[in-house]
Amino acid sequence: MLCQEKLNMAKTISLINMKGGVGKSTLTVNLAWHFAGYTNWSKKILVVDLDPQFNASQYLLGATKYANIIKDGKLTIWNIFEQHTRTPTGKTKFEPKEAIIPVVIMRNGGKIDLIPSCLELALSLQNPYEKEDLLRRTLTKLENEYDMILIDCAPTESLLTTAAYLSSEFILVPVKPEYLSTIGLPLLVSSMLDFHDKYEEHHLELSGIVFNAVTYDSPEEERAKEEVKELAKQNEWYVFSNEINYSRSYPKGAREGQPIFRTSYARTEMAEQFKDFAQEFAKRIGL
Repeated sequence: MLCQEKLNMAKTISLINMKGGVGKSTLTVNLAWHFAGYTNWSKKILVVDLDPQFNASQYLLGATKYANIIKDGKLTIWNIFEQHTRTPTGKTKFEPKEAIIPVVIMRNGGKIDLIPSCLELALSLQNPYEKEDLLRRTLTKLENEYDMILIDCAPTESLLTTAAYLSSEFILVPVKPEYLSTIGLPLLVSSMLDFHDKYEEHHLELSGIVFNAVTYDSPEEERAKEEVKELAKQNEWYVFSNEINYSRSYPKGAREGQPIFRTSYARTEMAEQFKDFAQEFAKRIGL
């Protein structure tokens, strides 16, 4: 079990890999539903969509509702990074709660809220000066209201990566066991080393690497796993013993706006497998 600091505040975890297509958004949303929805957890969860592609936002809200909040001019993660930008009418400052969209309140007392993303977030990267710490400062004002904050990160090294690191206690790295996904890990090694060199005072731990969308039917997949495990050993990174199998129920769940344990016709063993991983993850971060 890792460090248990800030016991009365939210555990903040960034899901990141420098390669896209490894299932970060799907994993983020299913973890949120797991810890909010199961009675033995009943946690209050905030999902922060830090990816300009806004996949987690659409998963949680559905395409229609997401389109409506953007059309209605609701605040998004972009406003957090632009809150001190000067406009003809002054600074665009706001209260953090204004950017939160309620997603679901569970009967067991758990809930999921969302700070959605949008395409305009990419524009913040064009002028990154003094924006790295804005997300952390915003989430600090909210963390006493949640048990867990999950940040779905963009698959690039940028201002957004630094902002995620500064806002987090833990990093969770999903890896799809194939060559093009595993090559993102050396970039992550370099990224985290650079961050620790620059921000020595910030405590950031890698909770572990989880193999995602595993099929067990490819020699290339097994080779990719061994390469990841070797890199993890060199860097003293934890590799989760519980893996997440590939299942067509995950993309179906995204379409339905449901987690794996509520997706129609999803096999029971898929839900149980995800539950086993979530239990291991919770133990790793001291939840």
